[in-house]
Amino acid sequence: MARILIVDDEPAVLATIRLLLERAGHTVVVAGDGRKGLAIFEAGDFDLVFLDIFMPGMDGLETMRLVHQHQPLVPIVVISGRPAPYESGPDFLGMATKLGAIRGLQKPFKPAALLAAVAGCLEAAKRLSSSTVTGNIAPNL
Repeated sequence: MARILIVDDEPAVLATIRLLLERAGHTVVVAGDGRKGLAIFEAGDFDLVFLDIFMPGMDGLETMRLVHQHQPLVPIVVISGRPAPYESGPDFLGMATKLGAIRGLQKPFKPAALLAAVAGCLEAAKRLSSSTVTGNIAPNL
């Protein structure tokens, strides 16, 4: 199974995602903010990262940028509790995927959606990794 880092400033969200992923057989490490998450990421070896977009201090978009500088092929799923955009509001999840996140999940999400995102990201990362080894770079995940 995968080694997954979750970075979110809401303890209840961290606990819920951690429980779901551990029950699915994954190893999970958590951090309560972007700076701690980045330090843990740089010191470890992760297959997938979950990042909350809106956190105090270093937000998820900046954390994502720095994670990609360190390891550009690690898939990132962004999560946000901000309401879906209205006609005049920005689509932060959409922006994050344009900046390199593989998936975006709107909180609250169903356990099945979380597990499907994990499975899809890990499978895409595996395909990309094998394509990179053989010299055939996949156009996107």
